[in-house]
Amino acid sequence: MGALDGLLVVSLEQAVAAPLCTLRLAEAGARVIKIERAEGDFARGYDRVVHGESAYFVWLNRGKQSLVLDIKQADDAALLARIVGRADVFVQNLAPGAAARAGFGSAELRARHPRLITADISGYGEDGPAAARKAYDLLVQCETGLAAITGGPDEAGRVGVSVADIACGMNAHAAILEALIARGRAGKGSGIAVSLFDSIAEWMTVPLLHHDYGGRAPPRAGLHHATIAPYGVYACGDGRQVVLSVQNEREWRAFCADVLVRPDLAADARFADNSARCTNRTALDTEIAAAFGALDTTGAIARLTIAGIAFAPLNEVADLSRHAHLRRVEADTASGPVALPASPVRWEDAVRPIGAVSGIGEHNDVIRREFD
Repeated sequence: MGALDGLLVVSLEQAVAAPLCTLRLAEAGARVIKIERAEGDFARGYDRVVHGESAYFVWLNRGKQSLVLDIKQADDAALLARIVGRADVFVQNLAPGAAARAGFGSAELRARHPRLITADISGYGEDGPAAARKAYDLLVQCETGLAAITGGPDEAGRVGVSVADIACGMNAHAAILEALIARGRAGKGSGIAVSLFDSIAEWMTVPLLHHDYGGRAPPRAGLHHATIAPYGVYACGDGRQVVLSVQNEREWRAFCADVLVRPDLAADARFADNSARCTNRTALDTEIAAAFGALDTTGAIARLTIAGIAFAPLNEVADLSRHAHLRRVEADTASGPVALPASPVRWEDAVRPIGAVSGIGEHNDVIRREFD
């Protein structure tokens, strides 16, 4: 039994943010009915890398039922209204205002169904000058300033996965669970609104505080931390790169003594504390680069391990694919099974089943019979 067994979630969803939210609900046992257009969620067409299917879609749509509706048509709108009438949660991330224009605005739905929990996922929120704009991950990374602090010193960069969508979906999922708890106590549903912009703006708190109270946002630092040193990537003599992180003065002394074999550096005024090391980062990096350049990767890792310094190799995706810590699960799709990273949450007393990825409208007949 999943914690959400018996709950019905209806989602007018597409792309990433809402599908990630409802995937987590489905994994917990909720029945998720995914409403799609005749051509399907447009994320189905992002690529064809998984047996001809989209990597995004097979990741985010396991364990859901697919129902094709045209909610501009009276009969299909009436069917959706009947389904929502039995639902516990309604999620939508259509274009701004589209759900309300079709008669499925959240406030209206909750007025008819007081126990219903509604979650509206948008780019910029429900009001404000950008509320009506379309929003996608890269655009939000740029508008929130995230791209400006990402990349190397000479060029801004996009975080290489869809972090705005992912953050928003995670926030919506957490809020829905909170609303379900509140409904269990008070018997009344809630209206939730989550935006991509707000999700990344909240993640940007530390750079924003540096700007607002320190007078300057952290500069782009590539594979080095902007405000902690040493914390970044260094090349070994065999050409491979290792990322290391020193978090406090005890670790700094151990790093100097056991990794650099330069205990005198711990007493050097240029490196007396983290602030000083950041100010004198060029000199610091010169010292570290010289020491690591004289070691191969195995030797550098051995010293870091002995000193108790956190480190990681600079891996490619190919290295992740064969990593000892990568846990995989297998999900069925219409085109064949696909190996996916397992859920990051592990339950000590249960192994959750892995839902299949539905084809477009695969559950049309069964759902129509049930709700007609």
